[in-house]
Amino acid sequence: MSNRSFDALFSGVRFGKFVSVGAVGAVFDMTTTTALIVLLGVLGEYAKLVGAEVAIIVMFVINENWTFADEGAGGTLPTIRRFLTSNLVRSGGLALQFFIVRSLRQLDLSVIVFGFDFWQVIPIPIAIAASMLVNYVAESTFTWRISRP
Repeated sequence: MSNRSFDALFSGVRFGKFVSVGAVGAVFDMTTTTALIVLLGVLGEYAKLVGAEVAIIVMFVINENWTFADEGAGGTLPTIRRFLTSNLVRSGGLALQFFIVRSLRQLDLSVIVFGFDFWQVIPIPIAIAASMLVNYVAESTFTWRISRP
């Protein structure tokens, strides 16, 4: 990996933008999912899929125009390629989250505080953090191809 590639991938500013965009995506995901369940009576699992896709679209648009604005070729076809690649990357991130949560819950541990087993929620932020790092590297490398001249 060249110095330019290394510096581009490990840019604190870019990573900070990426994390900020992820927070915006989480708000869109939760809002969409909740609205579909509460207002339209959509089954939770289906509502979550729609919420996740809305978040992926919103995050792509913001990343395309802010986080990675100086990366990637211009034009319709390269943008569509990046959008499809981003969807694939983010789907992989969701699969990673599922795998981590499922694996950690299989450990059959308990962290009881005030009568509540926090082990039911502890794996979730661990999974989110892991997928965020994987998504950042994959989005940087495959979607916006920051390491390519």
